[in-house]
Formats: sequence, C-alpha cells, structure tokens
Amino acid sequence: MRLRGRHQKVEAPVVAAPTGGDDDRLGRVLVGAGRIQPFHLDAARNAGGGSLGERLVATGAITEDVLARTLAEHYGVGLADFRSASPAPEAVGLLTREQAVTLQALPIVVSEETVTVAVLDPAPERLSSVVAVLERSVIAVVATQRDLERGIATSYRATKEVDSQVRAYEARDALRRDAADLDVISASDDAPVVRVVQSIITQALRDRASDVHVEPGAERVRVRYRIDGALTEVLDLPGSIGPAIVSRVKILAGMNIVERRRPQDGQISMEIDGRDVDIRVSTTAVVSGEKIVMRVLDKSRPLFKLEQLGMPSAVAERYSQLIHSPFGMVICAGPTGGGKTTTLYASLGELNSPEKNLMTIEDPVEYRFDSINQIQINEQAGITFAGGLKSILRQDPDVILVGEIRDVDTARIAVQSALTGHLVLSSLHATEAVSALYRLLDMGIEAFLIASSVTAVVAQRLVRRSCTSCLEVYAPTADELAFLQAFGGEEPIGGYRHGTGCHLCAHTGYLERIGVYEMLVITDEVRELIIDRAPHDQMRKLARSQGMRTLQEQGARLVTEGMTTAAEVMRSIYVAGV
Repeated sequence: MRLRGRHQKVEAPVVAAPTGGDDDRLGRVLVGAGRIQPFHLDAARNAGGGSLGERLVATGAITEDVLARTLAEHYGVGLADFRSASPAPEAVGLLTREQAVTLQALPIVVSEETVTVAVLDPAPERLSSVVAVLERSVIAVVATQRDLERGIATSYRATKEVDSQVRAYEARDALRRDAADLDVISASDDAPVVRVVQSIITQALRDRASDVHVEPGAERVRVRYRIDGALTEVLDLPGSIGPAIVSRVKILAGMNIVERRRPQDGQISMEIDGRDVDIRVSTTAVVSGEKIVMRVLDKSRPLFKLEQLGMPSAVAERYSQLIHSPFGMVICAGPTGGGKTTTLYASLGELNSPEKNLMTIEDPVEYRFDSINQIQINEQAGITFAGGLKSILRQDPDVILVGEIRDVDTARIAVQSALTGHLVLSSLHATEAVSALYRLLDMGIEAFLIASSVTAVVAQRLVRRSCTSCLEVYAPTADELAFLQAFGGEEPIGGYRHGTGCHLCAHTGYLERIGVYEMLVITDEVRELIIDRAPHDQMRKLARSQGMRTLQEQGARLVTEGMTTAAEVMRSIYVAGV
C-alpha cells in the first residue's frame, strides 16, 4: 500500500471515541481552511441523513477528495492510495468486517509495533477507539468515503472460508444427494453447504453483482458474478458439492427439490448485512447437472433521479416534458439487464405526488415504495400482466407502469389505456428505438393505434464507467478510432485514458455504470410512416433528421467526455460497418 504525505502515530489511551461534537469540529475545520462557507453548514444540517461530511458532499458544497485532503492537512497525516497496492491480509485480519464498518477504519499495513490504518477522520478523539480495539499504536492516513467503503468491501470477502467449508462437506459422507440429506441441509445453519450458499449470496451483494451463476461441469462447479454487466469467475468448487448447493437454493426459494429435469422458478427474501434483499431464482437442467441463476435485487438501493442516469441535458429535459403529459405511452426499450426498470422508476419518482394515483404491475417488484401502489405478478394465483392491467384500470389510476410488455394481450390493453386518458410507462425488449415500434406491429397491434398512443420510445444500454482511481493514458486501436470517427466522437481533453485496474475496481479498470440513451419522439411525420408501415430504415432516417442521436453517437459522446472507453461502448452496443 502506497501512502502519500505525512503520517500521524497515535498512542492514545484506551477510551471510547466521543459521539457528540464531531459535526461541529468538522465544520470548524472546513470553514477555517476556507473550503466551505457557514451557509454551506446550514444547508447540510437541514439536508438530514448521514454524517456532516456525507451531507456536505451530497449538497455539492465539497467533494470527497477535497474533504479528505483538508482533513489530512489539518491533522498532519498522509492520504491513503489504493491505486498501486491492496491492504495486506495480515493487517486486514486485525479487525472483523463489522468492526471496520463501525469504526470506519481499514488496517492496511502492519509492523511489529504499529498498524497503518485508513480512516475517514483522523482526529485523535476518533482514533482512540481504533487504538482501543487494535491494542497497539496506530499510524493514521485519510481515505475518502468512496475509497474506504470499496476497500472494506473488497478486503473482507465472505467467500474466503468456502474452501474450508467444502473440505468439511466432503468429510461428512452423510451429506449427499438423497432426500434424507436434504432435511439436514435445511435444518442446520451450521451445515457446510448452508454456509457455502450464504457466503456466495453475501459476497454477491457486497460486490454489487446483479446475477449469480452456479454452473455444473464434468468435475467442477463454477460460480460467476455479473458485475457492471460483465461476468467474473469468483469460485471453482468440486463437482461433488454441486447437487447439494442446488438443493439448498431450492429449499430457500420454495422450489421442488425432487424435480431435477424441468426448469423451475422461485424467490428468496433475506437480510444480508442489514439490508433486505430479494433474489429471483431460476434452475434449468444442463448436460452436467442443474444450473442456477440468481438475480439479486437490493431493496435498500436508492431511487435515481433522471439527471443521474446519464441522459444528456437536452434529452432529459425533453423526456421530462413527455412524461408529464396527462396521457399517452412512453416505452423504454433495451435488452435484459439494460437498466429499463431503473429509468422507469426514476420517471415515477419525478411524477410521484399526493395528487396522483400511481400504479404498477411488475414481475418482480424491484423497487418498493409506500406512496406507489404496486402489484406483483403471480401466475399461479391468476394474476397476469393482462389481467392485472385490467384490474388497474378499475382503480382510477393517473399513471400506470407496466413492468414488461410480453404478449399481444398486454400490449393491446396498455395501448388502449394510453388512448383513454392514462399515462402508461412500459418496458419492451428491442434493440433500439425504431425496432420497438415494429415489435408492437409484429405483435398484431394495429398501426393506427400505435401511432395514436405512443408518444416516445427511449432505447438504452448500460456501459461501464472508467475507474477514476487508476486512469492512465493509452493509445486506442484502429477499430476504436474508426468507431469514434464514424459516430462523431473526438479525443477527450487530456488524451485517451482508461483504467489499468486497481484494488478499488477489482483490477477491471471499470467501476459502476452509466446509461446510454436514444430517444425517438413520435412526431406527426413519424406517425404517418407508422400508419404506412414504412421500412425500418426510412423511419430511422426520418428520426435522425429530426434530431434523434443514436446509441452509438451517444456512446461516442461519453468517450469524448472521458466517462468510458471506445472498447467498452463497442462491447455494449452493436456497431455495424466499423
């Protein structure tokens, strides 16, 4: 671990850190350094939620980097740098994950006499609690909130004990595939298989994984996480434990543990690290056994605002105008996992008010809000998209969100709802905006109904952001330069840069994602082409002449702004002719 600046060695008495006065002290430090003004403190205190530092960052009064640098300068300590190295395992082991989260401290280097610890606030009264737990002298260095949280998440792996649990499983000959074993698997929380499954799910949530794949092979079982849209292998387990893992997941999801040939679907609700999590489970038989895919839905995740999604300001402003229409249909198109539901809920968040009745029908309900009336699809109980949508129309709705248009019945009812004075928001699987209209035509919806009801189609993809902690200048390939030239991209200020991989981004060079949007507004000219069933290319040409910027052009814009790389855009968005 590389450290920047000076260090502060603390041998404080073993006393608990004070809980009061921290905000006042931090406020005095920042105002005294000229980083903020007193009115910023008043605005932050009224914002509510989190520490004063978090509220100042949230209100835009200061950045995390400036906050960390100011505290380091005030207390005469260095800055933690996670770019070049990872915290030493022997240092990390001095605190449990729970202690690290509570103390907001991560040990990174240990010597015979001292421990170097990354902290948010190096004030002596705060460090005394760290000294009390570690029972040795501490050298403090300051980390940003983002870096510390990510450092804790990557340093404390829930899967680190999986190997020992697998060995324990193999040693217990009684735990095998037959039905008698399943009672043991479900009854004992200490059973090795139970702990292996719990570790896999827990680490998936900590790694921000959207999906967990458990894939049986001839002799091994591979576990992969989909993080920021890309699959990453995290575990390689012996094949003997595969059937037991499948059985344990089936028990948690309320599925038939005896049926191993037919595909099954189920759902798990549990609490992990104090967060409520819903998990959609799907099993299917493959050549070497049963494959499991778990979609992880963190119910505690925040609701994004439209301006946070990555829409250009002009597109966001026009889209906001369209969703405030009293009636009509707005379609969000894209592939599975493309962020359509997130965009639709950001739209609902902007529309939500006491004067409106907002209702949704989804499978599953991914975001839960008390002020929105949400219906969960349950086909066994007879609640389908088409049937549920009919019942919603009798509930005096103002805004209706249809989780997905899957069939002609749902499409027809949604279109008719838009024509009868309701605003309908829905997702649809399609490659781009114009293709979504042709999907409705292919379903059998009359062209004049589509032209009369649909007001806009937004196609979207998610691309990975370049990790800002490990950016370095690089030379793009000829294909990447050809892509940028074809779609109007330019070299970013400061040159082409990409993430080289560091501790914070799990050495991928990317961290989190941003949306790429293509918005087709249904104008009178577009309506005429819909009614005439004009060719796809003709409609797309008209849309571009009216100002629609394609997914590829928007992706090239993000490259020009330095948000991502041309290689990532080309991976995420289909590019023809380049």
